[in-house]
Amino acid sequence: MSIEQFLSRRAVGVKESGIRRIFNLAATLTDPIDFSIGQPDYDVPLPIKQAAIQAIQSGRNGYTLSQGLPELRAKILNRLEKFYPAPPGVLVTCGVSGGLVLALLATLNPGDEVLFADPYFVSYLNLVSWFDGISKPIITYPDFRLTAERVEPFLTPKSKILLLNSPNNPTGVVYPEEDIRRLCRLAEKHNLLIISDEIYCDLSYDHPSTSPIEFAPQRTLLLRGFGKSYGMTGWRMGYAAGPAPLINTLTNLQQYIFVCAPQPAQHAVVTAMETDISPQVEQYRQKRNIVVQELAGAYEFARPSGGFYFFIKVPQKYESATRFVEAAIEKKVLCVPGSAFSQQDTHFRISYALPDDRLREGCKRLRSLA
Repeated sequence: MSIEQFLSRRAVGVKESGIRRIFNLAATLTDPIDFSIGQPDYDVPLPIKQAAIQAIQSGRNGYTLSQGLPELRAKILNRLEKFYPAPPGVLVTCGVSGGLVLALLATLNPGDEVLFADPYFVSYLNLVSWFDGISKPIITYPDFRLTAERVEPFLTPKSKILLLNSPNNPTGVVYPEEDIRRLCRLAEKHNLLIISDEIYCDLSYDHPSTSPIEFAPQRTLLLRGFGKSYGMTGWRMGYAAGPAPLINTLTNLQQYIFVCAPQPAQHAVVTAMETDISPQVEQYRQKRNIVVQELAGAYEFARPSGGFYFFIKVPQKYESATRFVEAAIEKKVLCVPGSAFSQQDTHFRISYALPDDRLREGCKRLRSLA
């Protein structure tokens, strides 16, 4: 008997994430410069830690309402209500990834099309496929802007969802306000649901990150999280907000999948929403600037404005990003080939969430590869 016979076609078709593969490789090398993983190098601020500890020690360790703690949802609603003509529904999720699972499960029927930018976050293709949807990646090279002009030629009668991600992973590009406005008009014209993945919205360095809730709140499902901005990626905390009937459906699904987000972390996030992270944002603006200064002239890239990533064109002497990453590993530098995020393998992603001295050393090694 082979145990593989019991695996579903859906599961067998899933390959290991290119990001996690490089991340796992880091454990086998001695003192590498690890540009691979999208995780802040700063720790959770102390008041947030203390709130989590207090919640645990005071016995707040059981289930909550599936939609989340009322005091946390009230804080989220207070932050969003100015964008909505009527109060939106709010659901506390197990990270933005958990919210995305619920969103696609709630909205996709077989054959429905989901349009998003290429390069894209690694989960998008697999998640759409799991729920029998059809992915429509839209090439955005070389500036990595998803514009209405690029999207419209791909629309068909089966197009249902426009999936936005700004600030973007892997490119770090923040879509200009006018691009978002015109995408919202396009969604209105063609009756598309917008799912807006805004996990990096607090990490925007040159101008505020514009959300489609500013222009199309009644057809936008907003997904935001706390992991990237507060250094709590392992706590798996996020939220979904949008029209109440849609959020009610997501809440019903959450009852059977995640049940609820972890209670101690929810109490901690109440404190997080009162915590100033502007010093951390400024540190990351400076880290972005370090990479620009160190790699300008050696590599081609679109200057990122948010998140903590660069998506860099591979020098011509390498056949592909995969070959480049192999060469980088020999220099004990870990980065992720573009094929993990794209139908093309011409670029590689680095995360600059490193201490400044390691960041400069990593850039030095990358220059030697160029």
